[in-house]
Amino acid sequence: MRLLRVLIVAMACVIAVAGVQAQESMPPAPYAYRQLDDPEQEAKAQALMETLRCLKCQSQSIADSDASMAGDMRSDVRMRIAAGEDPEAIRAWLMERYGDYVSYKPEVSETTWPLFALPVLLLAFAGLVLWRRMGRGPAAREGKGES
Repeated sequence: MRLLRVLIVAMACVIAVAGVQAQESMPPAPYAYRQLDDPEQEAKAQALMETLRCLKCQSQSIADSDASMAGDMRSDVRMRIAAGEDPEAIRAWLMERYGDYVSYKPEVSETTWPLFALPVLLLAFAGLVLWRRMGRGPAAREGKGES
């Protein structure tokens, strides 16, 4: 029974490694490293790609990343721009596909509104605390001492 478990785990590892190697050996997407022929369309694509996060690297835009996933995303962006699609529609499609995290320009939605509201609430609370502490000037303190 133990030998069977070991064989199953070994086969699962071989399958996982084979899948990763097959994915890495795939040729890059058509427009991953090739610019569009129309300079105006390429400028639109480049501007959009600089505002989209590479999901593998996470600290780079897809314009700067060498990850294969970023190359696929660059190719998708360029092909959609070449087809005449609006950059904001492409951003919305990518955000729907990969989630809000893919965009460096976050939008207020039902899931992200706390991220926008919390700093405002914290600043208001800090202002209230400072106002109450500073609001008790020397005159207020003298009045307390006389009673």
